Amino acid sequence: MEPFIIHILGCGSALPTTRHMPSMQVVDCRGKLFMVDCGEGAQLQMRRAGLSFAKLSHVFITHLHGDHCFGLIGLISTMGLLGRTATLHIHAPRQMQTMLAMQMDFFCRDLGYQVEFHEVDTTVQAVIYEDRSLTVETIPLEHRMPCCGFLFREKPSLPHIRRDMLELYGIPVSQINNIKAGQHYTCPDGTVVPHSQLVTPADPPRSYAYCSDTRYMPALAQQLQGVTALYHEATYAADNMLMAQKYYHSTAAQAAQVAKDAKAGMLLIGHFSSRYTDENILLQEAKLVFPETYLTQELQTRTI
Repeated sequence: MEPFIIHILGCGSALPTTRHMPSMQVVDCRGKLFMVDCGEGAQLQMRRAGLSFAKLSHVFITHLHGDHCFGLIGLISTMGLLGRTATLHIHAPRQMQTMLAMQMDFFCRDLGYQVEFHEVDTTVQAVIYEDRSLTVETIPLEHRMPCCGFLFREKPSLPHIRRDMLELYGIPVSQINNIKAGQHYTCPDGTVVPHSQLVTPADPPRSYAYCSDTRYMPALAQQLQGVTALYHEATYAADNMLMAQKYYHSTAAQAAQVAKDAKAGMLLIGHFSSRYTDENILLQEAKLVFPETYLTQELQTRTI
Protein backbone atom coordinates (compact mmCIF):
# COMPACT_ATOMS: atom_id res chain seq x y z
CA MET A 1 0.00 0.00 0.00
CA GLU A 2 1.06 3.58 -0.61
CA PRO A 3 2.18 5.44 2.56
CA PHE A 4 -0.44 7.18 4.69
CA ILE A 5 1.47 8.30 7.78
CA ILE A 6 0.62 10.76 10.54
CA HIS A 7 3.61 12.57 12.04
CA ILE A 8 2.87 14.06 15.46
CA LEU A 9 4.98 17.19 15.89
CA GLY A 10 3.15 18.63 18.89
CA CYS A 11 0.28 17.56 21.15
CA GLY A 12 0.15 20.16 23.92
CA SER A 13 -2.36 22.95 24.47
CA ALA A 14 -1.99 26.72 24.82
CA LEU A 15 0.28 26.99 27.86
CA PRO A 16 3.89 26.02 26.93
CA THR A 17 5.56 23.25 28.91
CA THR A 18 8.89 21.44 28.76
CA ARG A 19 7.06 18.21 27.99
CA HIS A 20 4.96 19.08 24.96
CA MET A 21 5.01 21.27 21.88
CA PRO A 22 1.80 23.02 20.74
CA SER A 23 -0.54 21.56 18.13
CA MET A 24 0.97 20.50 14.80
CA GLN A 25 0.96 17.42 12.64
CA VAL A 26 2.13 16.44 9.16
CA VAL A 27 0.11 14.00 7.06
CA ASP A 28 2.19 12.03 4.54
CA CYS A 29 -0.18 10.71 1.89
CA ARG A 30 1.58 8.91 -0.96
CA GLY A 31 4.70 11.00 -0.49
CA LYS A 32 2.91 14.36 -0.43
CA LEU A 33 3.20 16.28 2.85
CA PHE A 34 0.34 18.29 4.32
CA MET A 35 0.71 20.21 7.60
CA VAL A 36 -2.28 20.49 9.91
CA ASP A 37 -1.91 23.36 12.39
CA CYS A 38 1.44 25.05 12.78
CA GLY A 39 2.24 25.81 16.39
CA GLU A 40 5.40 27.49 17.62
CA GLY A 41 8.49 25.45 16.77
CA ALA A 42 7.01 23.74 13.72
CA GLN A 43 10.12 24.10 11.58
CA LEU A 44 12.35 22.67 14.33
CA GLN A 45 10.01 19.71 14.77
CA MET A 46 10.03 19.05 11.03
CA ARG A 47 13.82 18.87 11.14
CA ARG A 48 13.77 16.56 14.14
CA ALA A 49 11.26 14.32 12.36
CA GLY A 50 13.37 14.24 9.19
CA LEU A 51 10.56 15.71 7.07
CA SER A 52 11.31 17.49 3.81
CA PHE A 53 10.48 21.20 3.63
CA ALA A 54 10.40 20.92 -0.16
CA LYS A 55 7.69 18.25 -0.15
CA LEU A 56 5.38 20.31 2.09
CA SER A 57 2.91 21.98 -0.26
CA HIS A 58 -0.20 22.77 1.81
CA VAL A 59 -0.73 24.02 5.37
CA PHE A 60 -4.19 23.75 6.96
CA ILE A 61 -4.94 25.96 9.97
CA THR A 62 -7.96 25.04 12.08
CA HIS A 63 -8.36 28.37 13.90
CA LEU A 64 -6.46 31.45 14.98
CA HIS A 65 -5.44 30.66 18.53
CA GLY A 66 -1.68 31.09 18.81
CA ASP A 67 -0.87 27.52 19.75
CA HIS A 68 -2.18 26.49 16.34
CA CYS A 69 -0.53 29.11 14.11
CA PHE A 70 2.40 30.92 15.80
CA GLY A 71 4.90 28.76 13.87
CA LEU A 72 3.66 29.66 10.40
CA ILE A 73 5.60 32.86 9.70
CA GLY A 74 8.86 31.24 10.83
CA LEU A 75 8.20 28.25 8.58
CA ILE A 76 7.48 30.51 5.60
CA SER A 77 10.67 32.52 6.24
CA THR A 78 12.87 29.43 6.53
CA MET A 79 11.52 27.99 3.29
CA GLY A 80 12.62 31.20 1.58
CA LEU A 81 16.12 30.90 3.06
CA LEU A 82 16.27 27.33 1.74
CA GLY A 83 15.64 28.59 -1.79
CA ARG A 84 12.11 27.33 -2.24
CA THR A 85 10.51 28.13 -5.60
CA ALA A 86 7.25 26.13 -5.48
CA THR A 87 4.06 27.82 -4.30
CA LEU A 88 3.04 27.19 -0.69
CA HIS A 89 -0.73 27.00 -0.15
CA ILE A 90 -2.22 28.19 3.15
CA HIS A 91 -5.79 27.13 3.99
CA ALA A 92 -7.16 29.06 6.97
CA PRO A 93 -10.09 31.14 8.25
CA ARG A 94 -10.53 34.50 6.51
CA GLN A 95 -9.19 36.53 9.45
CA MET A 96 -5.70 35.12 8.97
CA GLN A 97 -5.17 36.60 5.51
CA THR A 98 -4.66 40.21 6.63
CA MET A 99 -2.49 39.24 9.59
CA LEU A 100 -0.31 36.95 7.47
CA ALA A 101 0.10 39.60 4.77
CA MET A 102 1.35 42.11 7.36
CA GLN A 103 3.84 39.62 8.81
CA MET A 104 5.15 38.65 5.39
CA ASP A 105 5.50 42.29 4.33
CA PHE A 106 7.65 42.96 7.38
CA PHE A 107 9.65 39.72 7.71
CA CYS A 108 9.58 38.02 4.31
CA ARG A 109 10.34 40.52 1.57
CA ASP A 110 12.00 39.03 -1.54
CA LEU A 111 10.82 35.61 -0.45
CA GLY A 112 11.54 33.92 -3.78
CA TYR A 113 8.32 31.92 -3.96
CA GLN A 114 4.58 32.51 -3.84
CA VAL A 115 2.39 32.01 -0.78
CA GLU A 116 -1.20 31.51 -1.90
CA PHE A 117 -3.96 32.00 0.68
CA HIS A 118 -7.20 29.99 0.49
CA GLU A 119 -10.04 31.18 2.69
CA VAL A 120 -11.74 28.41 4.66
CA ASP A 121 -15.40 28.64 5.64
CA THR A 122 -15.44 26.95 9.04
CA THR A 123 -19.25 26.71 9.11
CA VAL A 124 -19.72 24.22 6.26
CA GLN A 125 -18.46 20.77 5.37
CA ALA A 126 -16.85 21.09 1.95
CA VAL A 127 -13.99 19.71 -0.12
CA ILE A 128 -11.21 22.33 -0.16
CA TYR A 129 -8.43 20.30 -1.78
CA GLU A 130 -8.41 17.50 -4.34
CA ASP A 131 -5.85 15.65 -6.41
CA ARG A 132 -5.85 12.31 -8.24
CA SER A 133 -5.71 10.23 -5.07
CA LEU A 134 -6.95 12.39 -2.18
CA THR A 135 -9.56 14.87 -1.01
CA VAL A 136 -9.45 17.14 2.03
CA GLU A 137 -12.69 18.49 3.42
CA THR A 138 -13.58 20.75 6.30
CA ILE A 139 -15.32 19.57 9.48
CA PRO A 140 -17.21 22.38 11.26
CA LEU A 141 -16.37 22.47 14.98
CA GLU A 142 -17.59 24.52 17.95
CA HIS A 143 -14.94 26.54 19.74
CA ARG A 144 -14.63 30.06 21.12
CA MET A 145 -13.79 31.38 17.66
CA PRO A 146 -14.37 30.12 14.10
CA CYS A 147 -12.82 26.67 13.92
CA CYS A 148 -12.92 23.56 11.79
CA GLY A 149 -11.20 20.23 11.49
CA PHE A 150 -10.00 18.51 8.34
CA LEU A 151 -10.83 15.10 6.87
CA PHE A 152 -8.24 13.47 4.60
CA ARG A 153 -9.84 10.81 2.46
CA GLU A 154 -8.23 8.55 -0.14
CA LYS A 155 -10.07 8.02 -3.40
CA PRO A 156 -10.90 4.42 -4.34
CA SER A 157 -8.02 2.81 -6.20
CA LEU A 158 -7.93 0.27 -9.02
CA PRO A 159 -7.56 -3.47 -8.35
CA HIS A 160 -4.16 -5.17 -8.21
CA ILE A 161 -2.89 -7.13 -11.20
CA ARG A 162 -2.06 -10.80 -10.63
CA ARG A 163 1.45 -11.12 -12.01
CA ASP A 164 1.21 -14.91 -12.06
CA MET A 165 -1.74 -14.70 -14.45
CA LEU A 166 0.11 -12.28 -16.72
CA GLU A 167 2.93 -14.81 -17.03
CA LEU A 168 0.56 -17.76 -17.43
CA TYR A 169 -1.29 -16.20 -20.39
CA GLY A 170 1.59 -14.16 -21.76
CA ILE A 171 -0.34 -10.91 -21.37
CA PRO A 172 1.70 -7.90 -22.56
CA VAL A 173 2.40 -5.00 -20.22
CA SER A 174 0.48 -2.69 -22.55
CA GLN A 175 -2.77 -4.38 -21.45
CA ILE A 176 -2.34 -3.84 -17.71
CA ASN A 177 -4.20 -0.52 -17.55
CA ASN A 178 -7.09 -1.93 -19.59
CA ILE A 179 -7.38 -4.91 -17.27
CA LYS A 180 -7.25 -2.70 -14.17
CA ALA A 181 -10.08 -0.65 -15.70
CA GLY A 182 -12.27 -3.77 -15.88
CA GLN A 183 -11.63 -5.35 -19.29
CA HIS A 184 -11.23 -9.07 -19.96
CA TYR A 185 -8.24 -10.33 -21.93
CA THR A 186 -8.55 -12.23 -25.18
CA CYS A 187 -5.66 -14.56 -25.96
CA PRO A 188 -4.32 -14.94 -29.53
CA ASP A 189 -6.21 -18.27 -29.83
CA GLY A 190 -9.50 -16.57 -28.93
CA THR A 191 -9.66 -17.71 -25.30
CA VAL A 192 -11.24 -15.04 -23.10
CA VAL A 193 -9.74 -14.70 -19.62
CA PRO A 194 -12.27 -13.01 -17.27
CA HIS A 195 -11.23 -9.83 -15.54
CA SER A 196 -11.98 -11.41 -12.16
CA GLN A 197 -9.23 -13.99 -12.70
CA LEU A 198 -6.62 -11.36 -13.54
CA VAL A 199 -6.92 -9.09 -10.51
CA THR A 200 -7.24 -9.07 -6.75
CA PRO A 201 -9.41 -6.49 -4.95
CA ALA A 202 -8.15 -2.95 -4.48
CA ASP A 203 -6.99 -1.79 -1.08
CA PRO A 204 -9.86 -0.17 0.84
CA PRO A 205 -9.63 3.65 0.86
CA ARG A 206 -8.23 5.06 4.09
CA SER A 207 -9.23 8.25 5.89
CA TYR A 208 -7.97 10.45 8.69
CA ALA A 209 -9.97 13.08 10.56
CA TYR A 210 -8.26 15.83 12.55
CA CYS A 211 -10.66 17.42 15.02
CA SER A 212 -8.97 20.33 16.70
CA ASP A 213 -10.26 22.44 19.59
CA THR A 214 -13.97 21.87 20.07
CA ARG A 215 -16.55 21.24 22.71
CA TYR A 216 -18.27 17.86 22.64
CA MET A 217 -20.48 17.59 19.56
CA PRO A 218 -22.65 14.43 19.55
CA ALA A 219 -23.63 15.04 15.91
CA LEU A 220 -19.98 15.12 14.83
CA ALA A 221 -19.91 11.33 14.62
CA GLN A 222 -22.33 11.39 11.69
CA GLN A 223 -19.81 13.29 9.57
CA LEU A 224 -17.03 10.87 10.50
CA GLN A 225 -18.75 7.51 10.00
CA GLY A 226 -16.25 4.72 9.36
CA VAL A 227 -13.16 6.94 9.47
CA THR A 228 -10.01 4.83 9.63
CA ALA A 229 -8.32 7.03 12.24
CA LEU A 230 -9.59 9.98 14.24
CA TYR A 231 -7.59 12.59 16.10
CA HIS A 232 -9.79 14.40 18.62
CA GLU A 233 -8.70 16.90 21.23
CA ALA A 234 -8.91 15.65 24.82
CA THR A 235 -7.78 18.67 26.80
CA TYR A 236 -9.29 17.61 30.12
CA ALA A 237 -10.30 14.59 32.13
CA ALA A 238 -13.78 14.32 33.62
CA ASP A 239 -12.61 16.02 36.82
CA ASN A 240 -12.39 19.26 34.85
CA MET A 241 -15.72 19.02 33.03
CA LEU A 242 -16.65 22.58 34.01
CA MET A 243 -13.41 23.89 32.52
CA ALA A 244 -14.12 21.99 29.31
CA GLN A 245 -17.57 23.51 29.09
CA LYS A 246 -16.34 27.03 29.86
CA TYR A 247 -13.54 27.04 27.29
CA TYR A 248 -15.28 24.94 24.61
CA HIS A 249 -12.98 21.94 24.92
CA SER A 250 -13.61 18.21 25.28
CA THR A 251 -12.80 15.62 27.88
CA ALA A 252 -11.10 12.36 27.00
CA ALA A 253 -14.33 10.42 27.54
CA GLN A 254 -16.20 12.77 25.22
CA ALA A 255 -13.56 12.33 22.50
CA ALA A 256 -13.89 8.57 22.91
CA GLN A 257 -17.66 8.78 22.62
CA VAL A 258 -17.30 10.54 19.26
CA ALA A 259 -14.95 7.80 18.07
CA LYS A 260 -17.31 5.08 19.29
CA ASP A 261 -20.37 6.63 17.65
CA ALA A 262 -18.43 7.19 14.40
CA LYS A 263 -17.26 3.56 14.39
CA ALA A 264 -13.71 4.81 13.90
CA GLY A 265 -10.86 2.36 13.48
CA MET A 266 -8.70 4.09 16.10
CA LEU A 267 -8.67 7.24 18.19
CA LEU A 268 -5.66 9.46 18.81
CA ILE A 269 -6.03 12.03 21.58
CA GLY A 270 -4.00 15.16 22.20
CA HIS A 271 -4.07 18.90 23.04
CA PHE A 272 -3.37 17.96 26.63
CA SER A 273 -3.84 20.59 29.33
CA SER A 274 -0.58 21.56 31.05
CA ARG A 275 -2.17 20.68 34.40
CA TYR A 276 -1.59 16.96 33.67
CA THR A 277 1.90 15.65 34.30
CA ASP A 278 0.78 12.14 33.39
CA GLU A 279 -1.66 11.84 30.50
CA ASN A 280 -2.45 8.22 31.35
CA ILE A 281 -5.44 9.49 33.34
CA LEU A 282 -6.84 10.77 30.02
CA LEU A 283 -5.96 7.55 28.22
CA GLN A 284 -7.64 5.30 30.76
CA GLU A 285 -10.74 7.48 30.83
CA ALA A 286 -11.04 7.28 27.05
CA LYS A 287 -10.33 3.54 26.87
CA LEU A 288 -13.31 2.82 29.10
CA VAL A 289 -15.48 4.17 26.29
CA PHE A 290 -13.39 3.31 23.21
CA PRO A 291 -10.64 0.71 23.75
CA GLU A 292 -8.72 1.54 20.55
CA THR A 293 -7.51 4.86 21.97
CA TYR A 294 -3.88 6.00 21.93
CA LEU A 295 -2.03 8.99 23.35
CA THR A 296 -0.15 11.18 20.89
CA GLN A 297 3.46 12.07 21.58
CA GLU A 298 5.98 14.36 19.90
CA LEU A 299 7.88 12.76 16.98
CA GLN A 300 5.60 9.74 17.08
CA THR A 301 4.26 8.36 13.79
CA ARG A 302 1.09 6.43 13.07
CA THR A 303 0.60 4.48 9.85
CA ILE A 304 -3.01 4.44 8.69
